[in-house]
Amino acid sequence: MSRKRRQVVLIGPETKGGGAAPLGPIKELRATLANFNTGTDGAPPSNTGTELLYGPGMVIEVPTSQAIVNQAIANLSDEELAWPVLTRLCKALNWKMMDIETGRVFGG
Repeated sequence: MSRKRRQVVLIGPETKGGGAAPLGPIKELRATLANFNTGTDGAPPSNTGTELLYGPGMVIEVPTSQAIVNQAIANLSDEELAWPVLTRLCKALNWKMMDIETGRVFGG
């Protein structure tokens, strides 16, 4: 039986009020993730309401329905490649990751 792919939610830094800050405007988020070898595949945008950004061992789904991105979902196809990148990203940006299946929070 093949192993289920892991999904984690990328969450912005904690605010003084206790909630999570947004990840930022989509354009800035693309530029930020490009610094971590993650970006589009060059295909034209789709009308699905999400944009896919490809990185080492993962695909990040970013909602495009609003100007500011609050959260994104990272679908990990190869944890050995993706995890170090996500860990560096979260440490550099003070973001957190939440495992969708377990609710466990990492990083920040």
